Amino acid sequence: MGGRLHADTVTLRYDARTISTDLSVSIPDGAFTVIVGPNACGKSTLLRALSRLLMPSAGQVILDGRSIADIPAKKVARRLGLLPQSSIAPGGITVADLVARGRYPHQSFLRQWSKADEEAVVSAMEATRIMDLSARLVDELSGGQRQRVWIAMVLAQQTPLLLLDEPTTFLDIAHQIELMDLLADLNAGGRTIVAVLHDLNQACRYGTHLIAMKDGRILAEGKPSAIVTEDLVDAVFGLPCVIMADPVSNTPLIVPKGRQRHARPG
Repeated sequence: MGGRLHADTVTLRYDARTISTDLSVSIPDGAFTVIVGPNACGKSTLLRALSRLLMPSAGQVILDGRSIADIPAKKVARRLGLLPQSSIAPGGITVADLVARGRYPHQSFLRQWSKADEEAVVSAMEATRIMDLSARLVDELSGGQRQRVWIAMVLAQQTPLLLLDEPTTFLDIAHQIELMDLLADLNAGGRTIVAVLHDLNQACRYGTHLIAMKDGRILAEGKPSAIVTEDLVDAVFGLPCVIMADPVSNTPLIVPKGRQRHARPG
């Protein structure tokens, strides 16, 4: 399989519960890949396996031609940044100190904190608009603010691969679009992005490669404009819908049919 990151016939399970069997997927280099599907379909489990948080019980995940299980954790963290679905900050840590932890994979006995590390932290905080929060304690922030701090920490790693599990969680709509625009800019600058999203329309607007999952299997993958159809949305989500062109991006726009309602007069 091509690409620097791919899963080769992996079986993924939690204890006795099997999520996916013989699952193979390749993440296209330089793409903005979005994984979509209903709750509990295996999206986050796949992302955990790709990031080495979950070891397959069969098969393997390959990163840069080697089994990711054989690569030291610190080397993986210099190539791949992960924003998990939920993160807990140590008590009493400031925003600036938490973002600075993103530079840990670049530290060693011979290489201590440097100007490059400082610049990476400042750049990440500016990109996520949290510079004014730098001295605040993380546990004093709102959910949306904390989410942006965690994203800044991942950005500070400056890895060529970014994996994000529901990164828009806790963010209001304006900050969601701001974040998705930032990820699109990072992708345009050469980073490979993989994100799990619930919003199908954001997935279609920003993703260059879509992976649609259900029951631990991949039902379809490819460009959103090529694979997103009313039949696919119904098959994946059980959602009757109408698909039209997004008037802003010209990407597929999913309009759920729902229960038919008539407009109220007046």
